[in-house]
Amino acid sequence: MNVLLTTLNAKYIHINLAIRMLYELNREQHPGLRWKEFTIKENRDDIARFCADFDIVAFSCYIWNITQTLDAATRIKALNPAVKILLGGPEVSYDWQEVIQHPAVDYIITGEGETPFGQFLLSYPFVGEIKNLVRKENGEVHYAEHGATFDLQQYRDILPYREDPPEELYNKVAYIETSRGCPYKCEFCLASLDNKVRYLPNETIKAHLLHLMTHGRVIKFLDRTFNIKRDFTIDIFKFILEHYRPGNVFQFEITADILHPDIIRFIQENVPKGLFRFEIGIQTVNQTANLEVSRKQNFEKTKNIILQLQDKVEMHLDLIVGLPLDYWADIKYSFEEVFKLFPPELQLGFLKFLKGTPVRDKHEQHGFVFDPNPPYQIIESNYLSKDELRRIEILEHALEIYWNKNRARHTLRYVTAQYGIFDFLMALGEYFGTDHDYHKYTLANVFDKLAGFCAQYYPDDHILRECVALDYFLYHKIRPRVQYFEEVERSVKNTILQQGKFNHHKFRHVVLALHFDYQTFAQEGRMEPTAAEYPVVIEYDGVAAPKIIPVAALVGV
Repeated sequence: MNVLLTTLNAKYIHINLAIRMLYELNREQHPGLRWKEFTIKENRDDIARFCADFDIVAFSCYIWNITQTLDAATRIKALNPAVKILLGGPEVSYDWQEVIQHPAVDYIITGEGETPFGQFLLSYPFVGEIKNLVRKENGEVHYAEHGATFDLQQYRDILPYREDPPEELYNKVAYIETSRGCPYKCEFCLASLDNKVRYLPNETIKAHLLHLMTHGRVIKFLDRTFNIKRDFTIDIFKFILEHYRPGNVFQFEITADILHPDIIRFIQENVPKGLFRFEIGIQTVNQTANLEVSRKQNFEKTKNIILQLQDKVEMHLDLIVGLPLDYWADIKYSFEEVFKLFPPELQLGFLKFLKGTPVRDKHEQHGFVFDPNPPYQIIESNYLSKDELRRIEILEHALEIYWNKNRARHTLRYVTAQYGIFDFLMALGEYFGTDHDYHKYTLANVFDKLAGFCAQYYPDDHILRECVALDYFLYHKIRPRVQYFEEVERSVKNTILQQGKFNHHKFRHVVLALHFDYQTFAQEGRMEPTAAEYPVVIEYDGVAAPKIIPVAALVGV
């Protein structure tokens, strides 16, 4: 019997850990078992042609691929009706009744797949007694639910990435699982349904890590709250520090307000800058909204932890728009408070009503209307109208274009101090969208629209204009043409470069006369206007990011 474990990843750089784990658990007993990954953008006819030669094709299903997966399954059946289609994963573990009626779907495994999938391989085609397996027989649907969880100790000596070519592993995001379950009960999250935290064998975790550190580059931990156990967290951090290789980056999802002081101290004293990334789900600063979805969070503690570690750890912060009892003013306040932390990435997501989550089950209580198709995103509620959500989506586009892609850091930091970042980004997003698609634009469009917006709505703010110019000049590795802000006169520029002993033969330079203390702004975030011009030199080598060098005084001015 030839069986294919497969999935459609959102992007080529992503890796599906689940099919690799299932393969490793069953490969010795079932020599006909194979695995292969595709992406949602691949031609589904090509996918179907590959899969049609197998007896059984088992798909790993998520909100981002279920539509494409069902389409691929239909095409497989068209090529070879004898192929049996088995679905598993979080998207089909709850409210699966509609999916099993799809003519291309034969079986569904709900919940953790290890035990039922292994039994399926051993018993097929006599699968009637397998728990957590949905099947169709003579037009009737049969299902016997079983609440037992898989013993993670059975993963001892399992190495899921053993068959990945090292050259491919290095260029992808490699995922590692050390535990399952989450102690919290946030009602919008599937992890809230499993409150018992279980760990894989420690030696297995370290073997996985060592393999990924040796052959991979970016390693992302799948644990919902990695820092639950102080000793475990520090032990894994120590192991990483003993074995990591240049270029490795490790990403963890943590709950900041419970981060143990010993972990903070360990990071501050031992972890090199840039080695760790922390993903922190703040979601909202509104405690009323937090409590309504059974979420506990102390924002002041969270903020304090972020400020203590941000010089060591790259922070990725998350907010959710659309939570119950979170009104427009609450969302604006949360956004502005979190933006003041200036994380390298701020993800502004919209509430999704995932199958199986309590927030979906109770949606009528709050007047929630959501898209019935994946990813089940909010459309409106008692707290936000369709138009308000549309406007926040515009803000989210501007956030992505200008902040998360690192194109306007000086401008937006200045705006945060002088104006209001929420209203600014929303208006900038609307201004941008009048001429350009939010997903299809050029780099010239980005800076032209930013400069035009600031000139039109803030015509008297010359420092804002200077910040826009700085962002433009600092974004390019090769000296761009001068625009948005004029350089100093040629004679003054030559004098500055000569006195500063800048090598104009090896490098290219732009010299700007600002009207604020750049060093104070860059280091402390404070904007101190200066009576005299404050010159800076931007130096380009054509390869690395440009350097900006403050100069003591403008000669001859």
